[in-house]
Order: sequence, then structure tokens, then C-alpha cells
Amino acid sequence: MRHNLGYRKLNKTSEHRKALFKNMLNSLIKYEQIITTLPKAKELKPQIDKLITIGKKKDLSNQKKLFSRLQNQFSVKKVFNELSKRYSKRKGGYSRVLKAGFRTGDDAPMAVIELVDRNVEAKKIDKPKKVENKEKTKPETAKVAGK
Repeated sequence: MRHNLGYRKLNKTSEHRKALFKNMLNSLIKYEQIITTLPKAKELKPQIDKLITIGKKKDLSNQKKLFSRLQNQFSVKKVFNELSKRYSKRKGGYSRVLKAGFRTGDDAPMAVIELVDRNVEAKKIDKPKKVENKEKTKPETAKVAGK
């Protein structure tokens, strides 16, 4: 019988697994697309779908429930303000897992997990904007007086 075997343990302790998925959920909400191994992506998909479904019902208890899972106020605000509006007509299936070949080194199967109808600009949140090349000013060299 297969009772209580409904998830992958990923060779990690329960605390490490919870922290791993919390960080991955926050990254997925922030960037709307992340690259990870295939088993992790398959375990992450139902979790992100459930969080977005919770965020679609806007009340304080659901906001507290999301914050207890994510521990990040930015992610909670994004789920409530952006993602719930984006997926208001959709009844499920807010994310997808795409296979992305194999990792060099250990040949682990890789996958891209992304939100459906994602914002492409979300990937560029943390990247610094390029500054136009200004004229490079040379520091003036001080002449040392000889003895």
C-alpha cells in the first residue's frame, strides 16, 4: 500500500526541504521563471498553484496564511495585487514545467518552471541598468618633488 507517500523527499531533511521550497516559491513569484532540477520543479508546481488560489480570495486570513508560508511581504503583495488579477478568469494551472536538458557535471535532468502568461520584464528586476559610457576621466597624477 502507498499510504502517506505523496511527495518526494529529495534526499533532504524535512526542515531543509521546507526552507528550500520556501526560497524557490519566493524566487518563482519574484522572477516568474526559474531553472531547477526536474524533481524539484515537479514538487514546486502544486505548491505555487495552491498559493495563487489562496491569493485569489482576498481577505486577511488568506493574507496571513500566505505570509506564514512565504515569510516575505513582497511576495505576498505580488500574489494579491498582480497574480490574482492576472489569473482571475483561470481556474487552475497557473504554472508549467518545461524540460531543459541535462546539467553538465552530474547529468541531472533540468527543468524550467514558469508562470503561465508571465511578465517577461520580471526576470530583469535585480539586474543593474546599463549606464552609457561616459568619458573616462583620468585621475591627475601628483608630481612628487625630487630631493
